[in-house]
Amino acid sequence: MNAQALPTIKLRPVSGWQALNLRQVWQYRDLVLAFAARDVKLRYRQTVLGVAWVIAQPLIAAGIFSFVFGKIAKLDTGVVPYFVFSYAGMLAWNVFSATLVKTSGCLVQNAGLISKIFFPRLVLPVSILFSTLIDFLVALAMLGVMLAVCKIPVTIAVLLLPVWMLILLMLATGCGLFASSLMVSYRDVQHILPVLTQFLLYASPVGYAASHVPSQFRFIYDLNPLAGVIEAFRWSLLGVEKPDWAAVIYSADAAIAVLLAGAFAFKKMERAFADVI
Repeated sequence: MNAQALPTIKLRPVSGWQALNLRQVWQYRDLVLAFAARDVKLRYRQTVLGVAWVIAQPLIAAGIFSFVFGKIAKLDTGVVPYFVFSYAGMLAWNVFSATLVKTSGCLVQNAGLISKIFFPRLVLPVSILFSTLIDFLVALAMLGVMLAVCKIPVTIAVLLLPVWMLILLMLATGCGLFASSLMVSYRDVQHILPVLTQFLLYASPVGYAASHVPSQFRFIYDLNPLAGVIEAFRWSLLGVEKPDWAAVIYSADAAIAVLLAGAFAFKKMERAFADVI
């Protein structure tokens, strides 16, 4: 083959937002799908339950929340059984936490590739979204079984579920881009992040309704951008009390701001990834 006919890639310094070139990511879509398939295959390899962990994890967490908040604290969830109530909250939380954790570690876990091969670094966090969506659909199917058994009707509000998913993914991806950029130079992030996410779990309405938060803590609680979107997520699935729409708008605005801030941090640090990692 004539050498002049071979495709070439010219690497030049970038400015502005060109480092986050989504068109370039699209050109590498085959690589995105390859990373996504690898993630799904390796995650549950050599495990006894395999992909069943996708369902087992929220089931176990929902059982714990049902015992603590339902049996001991005796919080009311109306006509919806507490287990189903908390399981729906765990679905929303797992979308956020799984995306955040996997995105934050994607650069360090692929250090060998980053230091030797050129490809848009944004390919790695983007590929993670596919596995998150697959896990969500599997766990959502289990919730469908629960709704059928408990005879809980599905309302038209379920059509807004993709909107809440988008907000959760934007929040998680923005935080993950920032954390992954920092983790390249500061591995302490991988130890701090689990503590922060655990705190955020109990600060969010996963195992309880927002209406149960005492009024004296309401101002601090409302600063959490996950609060409004998780309530809206559960409302769409179970038809429970409507969320605070002001809190939902705040969640959406915060998601956009966090995503832009995380993308900016990722872009500013990207040039040094191969040298530092």
